[in-house]
Amino acid sequence: MSYSYVIIDDDVKSVLEIQAFAQNFTELVFIDSANNYETALDLILESKPDLIFLEIDPVSTKSKLSLLLINELHRCLNEIPHIIITTKTKRLAFDCIKFQVFDFILKPISHNDLVKLILKLEKIKVSVPLLNVNGLLEKESAIKGQQALILCIKSYGDYRYADTRDITYLKADNNSTDIHLYTGEMITAFKTLKHFEAALYYPFVRIHNSYIVNSRYISRIHTGNANCHIKNSATKIPFSKTYKSNIDLIISKISSDNYLEI
Repeated sequence: MSYSYVIIDDDVKSVLEIQAFAQNFTELVFIDSANNYETALDLILESKPDLIFLEIDPVSTKSKLSLLLINELHRCLNEIPHIIITTKTKRLAFDCIKFQVFDFILKPISHNDLVKLILKLEKIKVSVPLLNVNGLLEKESAIKGQQALILCIKSYGDYRYADTRDITYLKADNNSTDIHLYTGEMITAFKTLKHFEAALYYPFVRIHNSYIVNSRYISRIHTGNANCHIKNSATKIPFSKTYKSNIDLIISKISSDNYLEI
């Protein structure tokens, strides 16, 4: 069986190394490479490869390569390609586990790394994704858009359910997180904001150390004042310079939909 693949990396040397090793395997069919977030997303959506070799600790921060690319793929595709993380350190390994990547390979890659990868590919069968995250049972529907993700906030036998489409933003409160709904209601979950950052996909985007926002509820982004306004409320959520690239992503995604700028 053959597997088409793309390489997402802003290090030209690494791209060439992966290609060189992959050429020794008839099972691997190279499509193309990309060196930044925007071109990577376009490449993946157009070519729909079986495998993505992804660098998440790029040489230049301007490339915007990170695990957030996986969030966007979940938003756009019914079936996600197998993600193989290729990076130089184990620093982000735990985050990769939470994103349920298919494999994690430390650079420089070797012939044996690809042997193991192909054996793993041949062994597995595609199934509907099921994500269990520290007590929160979350199911991704087989076909995106037909079924919303439901959060179950469990506490001492109390099961509280929240439709993610109703969540406007999440706010950190020490080791717990306040989940704010469009109705004005608030639910407290005894999990950290980082926990939710890993568990939730786009349109949920972290914009501050203390906030994750559902970008579908943003009515205004004021870059001068560094804040976002929430629809049908007086709530303003600050964003920090650390997460400015995420704000740029939100602006870009809003403008890529049915959009008119005047």
